[in-house]
Amino acid sequence: MATPRILLAGDALGRLNQLFKRVSSVSKSAGPFDVLFCVGQFFPESPEQLEEFRAYIEGSCEIPITTYFIGDYGVGAAKFLSAVAKESSNLGFKMDGLKVCHNLYWLRGSGKFTVQGLSVAYLSGRRAASNGQFGAYDQDDIDSLRALSEESGIVDIFLTYPFYQLNFFTNEWPYGVTNGASESKVSSLMLEPTYGDSTISELVAEIKPRYHIAGTMGVFFDREPYANAGATHVTRFIALAPVGNKDKQKFVHGLSLNPASKMPPTEIHAKPPNTTLSPYTHVEETTSNEKRRLFDATPDEQFWRYDVSQKKQKLGDNGDRLCFKYISSGSCARGEQCHFRHDEDAREQCIRGVCFDFLNKGKCDRGPDCKYKHSLQEEGQGFSGRRSESRTGNANRSRECWFCLSSPSVESHLITSIGEYFYCALPKGPLVEDHLLIVPIEHQFNTLHVRPECEKELSILQRSLRDFFKSQEQEVVFFEWAPSRGTHANLQVVPVPLSKAPSVERIFKLAAKKLGFTFETIKESTYSEGRKLLGSHLERSRSLFYAEVPGGGVILKHLVEENEKFPTQFGREVMAGLLNLADKADWRNCQWLMTPGECRNQPWN
Repeated sequence: MATPRILLAGDALGRLNQLFKRVSSVSKSAGPFDVLFCVGQFFPESPEQLEEFRAYIEGSCEIPITTYFIGDYGVGAAKFLSAVAKESSNLGFKMDGLKVCHNLYWLRGSGKFTVQGLSVAYLSGRRAASNGQFGAYDQDDIDSLRALSEESGIVDIFLTYPFYQLNFFTNEWPYGVTNGASESKVSSLMLEPTYGDSTISELVAEIKPRYHIAGTMGVFFDREPYANAGATHVTRFIALAPVGNKDKQKFVHGLSLNPASKMPPTEIHAKPPNTTLSPYTHVEETTSNEKRRLFDATPDEQFWRYDVSQKKQKLGDNGDRLCFKYISSGSCARGEQCHFRHDEDAREQCIRGVCFDFLNKGKCDRGPDCKYKHSLQEEGQGFSGRRSESRTGNANRSRECWFCLSSPSVESHLITSIGEYFYCALPKGPLVEDHLLIVPIEHQFNTLHVRPECEKELSILQRSLRDFFKSQEQEVVFFEWAPSRGTHANLQVVPVPLSKAPSVERIFKLAAKKLGFTFETIKESTYSEGRKLLGSHLERSRSLFYAEVPGGGVILKHLVEENEKFPTQFGREVMAGLLNLADKADWRNCQWLMTPGECRNQPWN
């Protein structure tokens, strides 16, 4: 494979004629190039520039190279990008860019993806208290990026190598990036040496990219490479000037860059003669000072160290910091190798709606803007006790949920269809070949308490599945486990042969008797009517299991008592017994290791 050749550009400011004219010129003299990354503000500064900008978006003018941008702010940004986000091809979780038009892709929020073999991480926009508008990133984006950097499943070719590098693009400069740089270079910038965003500094020091590209400062700055603490490779910081700037500073820069995965160790270890120390040492020193203050704090000041045996205790070593990936999703790919703490009690608090920063640091910088709780919650206190927060709050909290389409953890290659309010997916560990999940797109805790329009779509979907399986000489069982502590709902769909359909209700009732409880039977003219009645009986403080069994509107329900130990895999275990598949009662025994490519070749697509 040829060495990837990329172009970098500063703030486009809607001047796409100038940008692509320069790109074409550079490509003729030094190209061809594979891809263009634009940092800084991409959209126009004034309405007068919109006509030129719209000509490219609508296809009147051609974009000559695959282009990615992260500066999603400026005149017209909200209007254009709102429409882009609603396109059917852009629905779901897409870290590799939302397609705006031919050859133009919007990198939204934060993420990491691979292009031309290069691993690219990005943080789009400027810092904001909450990400309620275009062109702004918030703490959720930062936390997600940190989690992505630790996630081996996203760009595994890099994570398997001991010398982990990324190419990292941001709109903002990192605080202190000019520290230790050549005085002649810094003085020409007329900037304070400590200018920038400390959040970016912390991220860059943690991620340790090979190249850090930034915009927004109005100047071109190619810093000397600097060494990274705890890593053998160097980082190069490059800032680009705005397109068409009056000072004629460089706004397009080319790189010929081999992916780290293709490089021999000798090249990765190489340090040019002008390599400096990391400019972010002060960030690490500040963090250390803060930790020392915590070490000296009294136990009462350490209330955030939630522990079942001792809720107030002093902070230990660095490993006592909580792992965001584990706390938010319940798993961490690094396992025992993770440097951060996998705390079940802290995860339980997170499930109950407690702010991660509050759990991890004892405080939250977002203050009243934070949508999460800033006090430890006793058992039984779930999200119903949160501040005025509705579905939007649930979606924000579930950034790392396995089932949220906006989550880095969602396995999109298993999704078979997406509707307005629900999507269908294949389970990781299918019980039978046509086993499906029906999942609400919003972060709902069950499929019973949903808006009327959502229930209507679900009813149509269930009816269609029943008709389909009937054409295959099968009946279908729908069942759901809705725990009081709330996770993202998923309605299980398991087809059964016609010969076994009459036994489903009886087998469920026998299994219930063995566990010491009795199902309540709801019998209505239709399943939809039965679901409405069932929803009216559901109490948020109690867990519920129910199954829609063959027999015309028959639903079996069980409200779990407070101290009752109910097996969360009960429905699957019953169905496994019915179908003589006892070895598949545990989904982990039959995980489907099909790759995204193999999924795309299956007939359900």
